[in-house]
Amino acid sequence: MSNRRDFIKNAALGTLGFSTILSCENLVKEEELAPYHAIKTPKKPLIISTWNHGLPANEETWKQLKNGKSAIDAMEAGMRIPEADPKVRSVGYGGYPDREGKVTLDACIMDHNSNCGSVSYLQGIKHPISVAKKVMQNTPHVMLSGQGALQFTLSEGFKEENLLTAEAETDWKKWMEESKYKPVINMENHDTISMLVIDENGNISGSCTTSGAAWKMHGRVGDSPIIGAGLFLDNEVGAAAATGLGEAVIRTAGSAMVVELMRQGKSPLEACKEIVERIFTKHKNHKDMEYLQVGFIAINKNGEHAGYSLRSGFNYAVADAEYGNRMEDAKFKIAE
Repeated sequence: MSNRRDFIKNAALGTLGFSTILSCENLVKEEELAPYHAIKTPKKPLIISTWNHGLPANEETWKQLKNGKSAIDAMEAGMRIPEADPKVRSVGYGGYPDREGKVTLDACIMDHNSNCGSVSYLQGIKHPISVAKKVMQNTPHVMLSGQGALQFTLSEGFKEENLLTAEAETDWKKWMEESKYKPVINMENHDTISMLVIDENGNISGSCTTSGAAWKMHGRVGDSPIIGAGLFLDNEVGAAAATGLGEAVIRTAGSAMVVELMRQGKSPLEACKEIVERIFTKHKNHKDMEYLQVGFIAINKNGEHAGYSLRSGFNYAVADAEYGNRMEDAKFKIAE
């Protein structure tokens, strides 16, 4: 495992446009469960987001923060980058469809005052994160779904468009030849982008957006739009967000439990690890176990951050003024 000296040597000092990937063995040893990236003074701003598509999302979010935008507006701008990228097959435009060939989207957003907005089972709208923000700001509700969500979206001036790209349609038709539903661990068929932000004032916000599991049943909703499952934060404590098989995260209220453990004094790494192991224990004999992968990212109020997953292969993007925008490999329970 890279030590802090190696990390500093390889990091991008002070330049957010530079990215570096840290490669290391990440099986956790008990003696390593001290506060991760321990910080004596709060680190802010700080952005952490899941997977490689978190790098460009972080970049835009950072730029918006530095231009004086609120964390919510900055996150929205950042998350719109992978939503609009047809090469990202698990988010927005170009995302893999359900088994009927329809792209359905889920997203949520939450601010430091615990205001939140969410949309699920939304079709034909490229930027569900922007709709989730409108739900938070312009309705008395937390979540809108399906046709009702679309009706609201159109009333807010959004335009419908076809989100199924030719490439995604080709892959769907190939899948239809056998029509076997079996998620592939760490492949882009269920990899949400989740983002957590600490702004200059030390306030925490979070968001998620996804096209969900490829080839899912029409109407399926995962953990990403569910506050407490795919995303949760408490501005007094910290925040957590999930990726992987949403059903397992929903069953355990995963992100809320990570935050609650941090409230009890655990570091982000300790909290993520405990909830991943709880999910493992509860799913040991479950039909999903052979392809189960879940991962969490978490930050606390001091700017400590961590990622932890059930199986190897999960990574996340981190951006701060000291080291720039870079990828870090999550620690994990099971080596694949």
